[in-house]
Amino acid sequence: MSTAAEPPADANIDHAKALAYWSAVDPDVNGMLGGFPQISRVDIQGSRTFVAKLRRASKTTGREFVRAVDCGAGIGRITISLLSSLCETTDIVEPIPKFTAHILSDPSFAPLHANNKIGTIYTQSLESWHPPADIKYDLIWNQWCLGHLTDAQLVEHLKRCVRALSESGWVIVKENLSTDSGGDDIFDQADNSVTRADKKFRNIFAEAELRVVRTELQKGFPKGLYPVR
Repeated sequence: MSTAAEPPADANIDHAKALAYWSAVDPDVNGMLGGFPQISRVDIQGSRTFVAKLRRASKTTGREFVRAVDCGAGIGRITISLLSSLCETTDIVEPIPKFTAHILSDPSFAPLHANNKIGTIYTQSLESWHPPADIKYDLIWNQWCLGHLTDAQLVEHLKRCVRALSESGWVIVKENLSTDSGGDDIFDQADNSVTRADKKFRNIFAEAELRVVRTELQKGFPKGLYPVR
């Protein structure tokens, strides 16, 4: 007797349901981090240290990052706390209008707007975003957003990122990792996203013609959360 194989986790992704979920989330750090706002400081420090290690290893410590893009930026937590201090200008890609409205209107962003630290704000989803042909990015930051793309959409997104990189630019991916005992991806019905296994990410990177130059696990998060790499 034959048995039908289980469909892959990403086959369950429904973009409309994901957009509905996030549209109902409060535009604050607590909402962005799923009720764990206390991890933001540790997260940002871990990312800052990671970039510093990248720069030292590639001997680009003194080089300025001219332009970055914050993919799936939410309310701009990473832009305001990290990318704005690393780069001259940061573009924003975020599909939820009330989140991009927060970046445009919240007083905490006023100094960044006044100093042209915020570039173009794209209120659109990652699967539909195509970087302008005349812009090259030194940093393309993807964090806690790629689970809303199917595997095929993620490969295409990363290929577009590769084409948009400056000569010595980096694509940064910081995402939860699956803890499934069989090494499978995990689908989350609540927010309609997939938590991928490390092996899946590496296969996708290879398909997108990306080479992993550095990787490490985020430290200091509460027990019970997914590991983050």
